Amino acid sequence: MTQDFHYEADVVVIGAGNAAMCAAISARENGAKTIVLEKSPEKEKGGNTTYTHGSIRFAYNNNDDIKQLIPDLDEEDFKITDFGSYTEDEFYEDICRMTNYKTDPTLASLLSEKSYETMKWLTSHHIRFIPIYGRQAFKIDGKFKFWGGMVLESVGGGQGLVDALHEEAKNLGIAILYDTMATQLIHSDDGIVGVVMKEKGKTKRVKAKSVIIASGGFHANVEMRTRYLGPKWDLVHTRGSRYNTGEGIQMALNIGALPAGNWSQAHSVTGDRYLPDFEEGFQKLSYPFGIMVNAEGKRFVDEGADFRNYTYAKYGKIIMEQPHNCAWQIFDAKVSPYLREEYKGRKVTKVKANTLEELADKISELNKENFLKEIKAYNDAVDESVAFNPNIKDGRCTKGLAIPKSNWANKIDTAPFEAYAVTCGITFTYGGLKINEQAEVQSLLYEKMNGLYAAGEVVGGLFYTNYPGGAGLMAGSVFGKIAGANAAKFALTRLTSNINV
Repeated sequence: MTQDFHYEADVVVIGAGNAAMCAAISARENGAKTIVLEKSPEKEKGGNTTYTHGSIRFAYNNNDDIKQLIPDLDEEDFKITDFGSYTEDEFYEDICRMTNYKTDPTLASLLSEKSYETMKWLTSHHIRFIPIYGRQAFKIDGKFKFWGGMVLESVGGGQGLVDALHEEAKNLGIAILYDTMATQLIHSDDGIVGVVMKEKGKTKRVKAKSVIIASGGFHANVEMRTRYLGPKWDLVHTRGSRYNTGEGIQMALNIGALPAGNWSQAHSVTGDRYLPDFEEGFQKLSYPFGIMVNAEGKRFVDEGADFRNYTYAKYGKIIMEQPHNCAWQIFDAKVSPYLREEYKGRKVTKVKANTLEELADKISELNKENFLKEIKAYNDAVDESVAFNPNIKDGRCTKGLAIPKSNWANKIDTAPFEAYAVTCGITFTYGGLKINEQAEVQSLLYEKMNGLYAAGEVVGGLFYTNYPGGAGLMAGSVFGKIAGANAAKFALTRLTSNINV
């Protein structure tokens, strides 16, 4: 077979988000000539990473470990901050618990064990982090106490992380081709030999000794998500990048890659009912401090079952199953200071009133009678003998309700009252490609596919039904680094004479 190649590299990376750029940087620092293919224009680069807060979950033992990652943090800030600890075992157990123990134990172990060293690797490549004050720690009695296993975010959020990774890649001499969509993997009996792509609308080919697919899942592909996830998933709001449409996964499946993971579930969050797709500020995640009711005026979930980090990725699906596929988050003046920043935007869909009766009148599609009864029953059930503390699972709960609230239960009795209209939003999908410990894509024969690697949301088997917040970015970094190093090693030891094209 003879092909005309327009480019040649040791390693080609498909995608340009966190996982892809970590893979590219890792491949380059291991000596490989590396090219990145990014489907989007440069101004929209970065995939789903751009749409995150940049919050990242990793294992650490104490404040000293954190100091190594953020050496510029003022000593006075450390004195009023309790970062606590989050061990590798706790991280691993959280992944197992969140996925109902369906996670691939090998991948989950790698993620937890390699998380801290990967954080140090990121900082060595000029990625900067800061504490997540406000969202992950509130100042109580003069001190911040972090909770939920997540303490740092990248400077500038997701956009800042993408910009820093791209800047580092350029400094290392990595070529990044924007407006360039990979369409087909070129392979022979010896393995992967290149990629067919559309560069600014023109069909071209790049010759490669190894390829890393890190182009995200299929959350923005209405047809694929309805086919795999099922009814109603074509109606949910699409978060994140509009370019994550699954062709990276499909290209690998087309040549015999083994699918893995939870293809019928996805990361589904609670967000503004009327905000357009792909727009920032969609998420509404302060529900642990209030209650949620459906159109029938009934609560349908334990809002305080766990820290927000451990429930937010599955509650969107539960809202999708409610009448009219929507719900309302209800807060009063006592807890409004604890609401996250996304509740303060001008585009937020909310109503405000001085009485609960007036609030109910302003909420469309709501059964007012049931709503007022539900609020009264909830208020009567709150155990006020336990002190409210937003930094811990405080045990301030309800008693005697069919659907309890296990923590952070406060009576809704202080005006003004606020209601936020919310629905389900899809962030990323859980089904993808099977990889091994070296991030090598596996075939339908359960063998490695020579020269093909994967990282990020294209990988299946790590998350099922739910996941711990911040684990997605960490997984992208950990497996991106692994994929890059192994792809480079494979490429640099692969004899060009053995590549038949």
